[in-house]
Amino acid sequence: MDEATTAKPALQSGHDAEYFTKYPNRWARLRSIIREPAAEFLGTMILTMFGTAGNAQGVLFDNPQVSATPAGGWLSVAFGWGLGTGLGAWVAAGISGGHINPAITIALATFRGFSWRKVPVFILAQLLGGVAGAAITYANYVHAIDLAEGGPGLRTVPGTASLFGTYALPYMTNVSAFWDEFLGTFLLVMVLLAVTDRRNGPPPAGLVPLVLFLVVFGVAMAFGAQTRFAINPARDLGPRILSAMAGYGRAVFTFRHQYWLWCGVLAPVLGALVAAFVYDTCVYTGNESVVNRPSARARALHAHAPDQQHKQMLAGTDMV
Repeated sequence: MDEATTAKPALQSGHDAEYFTKYPNRWARLRSIIREPAAEFLGTMILTMFGTAGNAQGVLFDNPQVSATPAGGWLSVAFGWGLGTGLGAWVAAGISGGHINPAITIALATFRGFSWRKVPVFILAQLLGGVAGAAITYANYVHAIDLAEGGPGLRTVPGTASLFGTYALPYMTNVSAFWDEFLGTFLLVMVLLAVTDRRNGPPPAGLVPLVLFLVVFGVAMAFGAQTRFAINPARDLGPRILSAMAGYGRAVFTFRHQYWLWCGVLAPVLGALVAAFVYDTCVYTGNESVVNRPSARARALHAHAPDQQHKQMLAGTDMV
């Protein structure tokens, strides 16, 4: 009998036994292989859809060529990314842990024992989710973009390219832009690690997405305007790739000497790593962290830190 098949006793004597199986057909077996990356793809797609659409509402509908009366504003941007993060994480949480952010995936692999073998697959799924989400938003707002740009096919960088990728304001130095993205990601990951730490007053089950909404909304309102707060390489690079394919061209990558790489990718990854190191060094006591691995003396005594944390991150089924 297949290890995925279990027997159920007959309901009545004389009846054949019934069997339950995890794989009732070929698709079910294939789904078990792609389930986690598929969840990361869908979660990141939802994140990017809400976020880039919030950008579009916030920017395009303040343009008199698009809307007779202002109907956008920064609140649309902040709410869009906050809601997208909370809802996207909710979709993926119980399946893959709801990372939906390569910086978080790398930080968890570095400090919390997340499998490095899964990292490339997760990051690829997140990146493709970012492309797909931005493509859906672009298709929805293409006519408004044409009006804002002054005609069909006209595309400017940063201009309306900033609806998709992030571009620092002109007065920001390279160091300041890098610091802004580092700081935003540091705050995001610090709160995420705290809210999923069972020994640090986690919220009731079902409220983790609300906390995710609040932290991203807070970063947007307090630290977001100067660089458009990437704080997530997939949220920036995925839509940036889409914008390049949609007519904005190579300028989305050559802006400020590959701004996308050092500010959209490296700064968030470094911010996430530093946040995980600080939290695990100063606060976290679970044995999942490399900081809490037993010393030689403790290993000799077969001692280790208590298992305080569920393996599923960032918001597992027991948390959402």
